[in-house]
Amino acid sequence: MQEGNPHIGELIKEVVARKGIRTTWFAEQLGCHRNNVYLIYSRPWIDTETLMKISRILEHNFFEDLSKWYKQP
Repeated sequence: MQEGNPHIGELIKEVVARKGIRTTWFAEQLGCHRNNVYLIYSRPWIDTETLMKISRILEHNFFEDLSKWYKQP
């Protein structure tokens, strides 16, 4: 994760890439068009309900990532 404020969209994009997940599959799981996934990647923040859904789909705890960032001095 970058220094300063976390950019949640970039973090989500990194996890998707690392897991080798196709954008079309991810969009289907979210119930949206793939263009919306690209919008998610561009967002510096996201609402908690959507982040919870994404965390479950990707099987990755983004809240833990944000917690680690928060605990940094």
